[in-house]
Amino acid sequence: MADKPWIFRTYAGHSTAAESNALYRKNLAKGQTGLSVAFDLPTQTGYDSDHPLAKGEVGKVGVPISHLGDMRALFDGIPLAEMNTSMTINATAPWLLALYIAAADEQGARRAMLQGTTQNDIIKEYLSRGTYVFPPGPSMRLTKDVILFTTKELPKWNPMNVCSYHLQEAGATPVQELAFALATAIAVLDMVKASGEVAPAAFGEVVGRISFFVNAGLRFVTELCKMRAFAELWDEITAQRYGVDDAKHRLFRYGVQVNSLGLTEQQPENNVTRIVIEMLAVTLAKSARARAVQLPAWNEALGLPRPWDQQWSLRMQQILAYETDLLEHGDIFEGSTEIAAKVDELKRAARDELAHIDAMGGSVAAVEAGYMKAQLVASNTERLEAIERGERVVVGVNRFIETEASPLSTGEDAILTVPAAVEAGQIERLKAWRAARDDRAVAAALKELRAAARDGRNIMPASIAAAKAGATTGEWGAALREVYGEYRAPTGVGRAARNAAQGLDELRAEVDAVSRKLGRRLTFLVGKPGLDGHSNGAEQIAVRARDAGMAVVYDGIRLTPAEIVDAVRQQRAHVVGLSILSGSHVPLVKDVIARLREAGLGDVPVVVGGIIPAEDEAALKQAGVAAVYTPKDFELNRIMMDVIRIAGSAKREAA
Repeated sequence: MADKPWIFRTYAGHSTAAESNALYRKNLAKGQTGLSVAFDLPTQTGYDSDHPLAKGEVGKVGVPISHLGDMRALFDGIPLAEMNTSMTINATAPWLLALYIAAADEQGARRAMLQGTTQNDIIKEYLSRGTYVFPPGPSMRLTKDVILFTTKELPKWNPMNVCSYHLQEAGATPVQELAFALATAIAVLDMVKASGEVAPAAFGEVVGRISFFVNAGLRFVTELCKMRAFAELWDEITAQRYGVDDAKHRLFRYGVQVNSLGLTEQQPENNVTRIVIEMLAVTLAKSARARAVQLPAWNEALGLPRPWDQQWSLRMQQILAYETDLLEHGDIFEGSTEIAAKVDELKRAARDELAHIDAMGGSVAAVEAGYMKAQLVASNTERLEAIERGERVVVGVNRFIETEASPLSTGEDAILTVPAAVEAGQIERLKAWRAARDDRAVAAALKELRAAARDGRNIMPASIAAAKAGATTGEWGAALREVYGEYRAPTGVGRAARNAAQGLDELRAEVDAVSRKLGRRLTFLVGKPGLDGHSNGAEQIAVRARDAGMAVVYDGIRLTPAEIVDAVRQQRAHVVGLSILSGSHVPLVKDVIARLREAGLGDVPVVVGGIIPAEDEAALKQAGVAAVYTPKDFELNRIMMDVIRIAGSAKREAA
């Protein structure tokens, strides 16, 4: 008898709750068997759509959910008692789960029937994706609260997806992905166990509810072996460290989105082949097969994919599951000496890294010390340098670049864009929600929420009550910010240039020459305005500029345009580099340029990097941007030479 296929998902959500609902229903009708919700950045970081930091970000990388009314609209006509819903949400995971439960209660769905996942992995947010809010201690407590609440109230729910996906997107090697993810799981389980809030006999159930969300890159054999290593190490850890006897509770259960880091803007049709190969790494081996798979669209390096592009990725999964004989056989790699040797090699290296993190005091201590972030930045630097040197081949990028024009990526509607009016509409609905609710009930609920946070009580009951009273995402976030404070994680970018940096002599000579002309060391300020936390590109630009001899100012993610302009003034920057991958580049860049001019710094040139369509590039240059870079610009030395030239030809030195 053939095995059942994995859950088919696409990661989706944009513009508004109503439009995302229509997309979900359309995808379900096409044979998708689970939902994977993408939330916009204000929702992920605990702000309402009308907060100043949300400007330009509403509905761009996901759906805005400001209150229970938005959650109702998102799942209108979708029976939550029958749906398997994955929510990619971390810092605000308790709140979005509270809204989901409140919506399910309204539908009459029993909580015991709810199935799905909250990602709820805050550690990797400090390391890669950047949508953290609170310091590590309180954040881990919120993670624990969700785990304990769902174990009791939502027995079919996975309260945490330990997420190594974004670690690989930030440059993690397979060993780092294994070790850092497992260290996170250990930190969470140690905290739950130490809390004393779970009876020893019930601890196995907590372990059994922890799932993982992983990445699969193009090195097919290594990725397949990595998944087997994950499964074997998890079985070993749960048995030896936690004494879990039930083999079912020790199962390594994981979902996957295959690698987006390797998708190319050049010859984007090649991405179809890449996606299929990466999917095979997590589906072919029965003993380490994913429980759920979501695939990126072939054109995600260009912009937001259309429904047709997502359908193509869904059909890839369906063809593999239903047209081939894959599910009719046992593990076709069992007994392979080559596979076994590679798995053992990965396990040995991962154990060594785990021991090192454990000696530091665990993953939270390793985050606070900046160790794990620095390791990821270094690995990503090595990866990019190998591509630049041609040692790592990327077809269509550094080899085989001659190409025919692609008919797939041309035309007016080649990618999906979110209209500017979406933000204004969302804000109007938010104002109407506030006007119609019972403000006294909201105030009382938020008071109880703050009390629960201060008293150390589980945050979920008070969050659900606040959701039902009509509180908003921003109000929930503000209440907990008041109690816990906020946090800025280490950037992983050191101040000293690397001794091992190669091929930079010409760049360093040019930096020295321009610095003499300017009268002091060329200063390059790299800034990330808005809520975008994807900092990989900014980090690599900062590292290369530092190694080339520039004075680099990089203070990490989530800066306001006003803060960036203030830093330009204080640091006397000669060039400003803005990195934005959330699609909010036009309003944010224009805001920065306008503020520079108002501050008398209009002659300080600005360069911009991100996933930027051609029409937006033209608009940015018209607004005064000196240069625009997109994922196709992988030669960092060329970008550095441009920055040096732009600084040298600026009208005057920054005051």
